[in-house]
Amino acid sequence: MTADLTGTYLTLDDGRPAVRFSRLYDHPVDRVWHFVTDPDELAEWFPSRAEMELRPGGAVTFSGDPNMADSTGTMIAVDPPRHLSFDWGGDELHFDLEALDDKRTRFTLTNVLAAEDTAARNGAGWEVCLAALDAKARGERFEGPHAGTEAPWKGLYDAYVAAGVPSGAAIPGQD
Repeated sequence: MTADLTGTYLTLDDGRPAVRFSRLYDHPVDRVWHFVTDPDELAEWFPSRAEMELRPGGAVTFSGDPNMADSTGTMIAVDPPRHLSFDWGGDELHFDLEALDDKRTRFTLTNVLAAEDTAARNGAGWEVCLAALDAKARGERFEGPHAGTEAPWKGLYDAYVAAGVPSGAAIPGQD
């Protein structure tokens, strides 16, 4: 069985590699903004608990990921409820929200990669995380990045590698 991949590997205009994901949610943009900024909401789908000072230059504190040490990043940009970006472990995460009407929002996550060979690994990881966010948006529960060996991460990773997405980076918790 082939995994359905929703991420796209790309090279940004400035030459940096990235993986990008887009979703449509049947929620107003303000609700989706809470999905990406509220620490309790994030804890249900994001790999780490993230507590943010929502201002450029503000701290972002990451904790609770069993495969990574707690760390701190820096907020790059904040434009509520349309854009949020911060650095995380050398990568940049960009969340762009577009209100399609008063009940639907286009959510786009761009993970700007510090190293090209992390694309397949990160792409597979975001697939699992965003499946948890998709379930949350539907009012369902999904273990997502916290499902341990039950998460379908490995099959997604293999599918990204088979699709020619750059790979080879260390895999936390497995290398």
